[in-house]
Amino acid sequence: MTAKLNELLKINYPIIQAPMFLVSNTSMVIEAMKSGIAGCIPALNYRTLDELRAAILELKANKVEGGAFGFNLIVNKSNIKYKGQLEVLCQEGCDFIITSLGSPEETIKQAHKAGIKVFCDVVDLKFAQKVEALGADAAIAVNNEAGGHRGNLSPEDLIKLLTQNISIPVISAGGVGCRADVDKMLSHGAAGVSVGSPFIASIEANVTEEYKQACVDYGANDIIVTERISGTPCTVINTPYVQKVGTKATWLESILNKNKKLKKWVKMIRFSIGMRATEKAAKEVTYKTVWVAGPSIEHTRAILPTKEIIKNLITK
Repeated sequence: MTAKLNELLKINYPIIQAPMFLVSNTSMVIEAMKSGIAGCIPALNYRTLDELRAAILELKANKVEGGAFGFNLIVNKSNIKYKGQLEVLCQEGCDFIITSLGSPEETIKQAHKAGIKVFCDVVDLKFAQKVEALGADAAIAVNNEAGGHRGNLSPEDLIKLLTQNISIPVISAGGVGCRADVDKMLSHGAAGVSVGSPFIASIEANVTEEYKQACVDYGANDIIVTERISGTPCTVINTPYVQKVGTKATWLESILNKNKKLKKWVKMIRFSIGMRATEKAAKEVTYKTVWVAGPSIEHTRAILPTKEIIKNLITK
């Protein structure tokens, strides 16, 4: 199982344990590195810059040959912590940064000065070409089988579209729950894969047992798209509560989102409210179960240690 990502990050297997809001943590990433893959954590999982710095130092102390670690940055204006987070990452160092939801220009500039690679989430060719022009080291091709904020194209179509039109490596994100899925993405031309949802049901994940068990009990057919979390379409498990509140933005949100002057602030407020609701559902036992996941939970059969989940991804 060798692809361009092995070389880029000096890892044994071309797999990134995808950054997941609330779910990812240092314990998961340390196990990922020990298993020969890369692990990534959203910087927003840490409330303060001191907590983020401590996490970086812990990962550096536990890094092993054949593994790598990185962090995800939300680079648009809704993330008021972005500049401070980028500064800390560049000061302390990591192997890579994944950017999402905004222009990665400043991140690429600062990270490259610090010797850090930058991979950028993209959902279409236009943005992929933009990040390539800005100097991104790879594009994370977020397809329509990804968990959370997903793209519109199938994994095969998006990989082929990008590999035929840009020269930087293309890492496929979405639709991977087993070794056969990894092989399929690589056969389409991907330089590697980013895998998230299967790790929600890991022993190490910092979420409730109910959330983990839901990933075991529900499957691909139970994943739906909602606009009610962040204002941007997001995949969640179709629980009774999700069915009750619906999946479309309210009429007021729709009107405000069309107002050019107010749109930015509405998105910022909606993002903040949605993230707090998601955190509550992930961390507490509550009837308001808004659990983010992708269709690859179809392959989740039990709550397992991270190393066992990785074994299922690399063993035929």
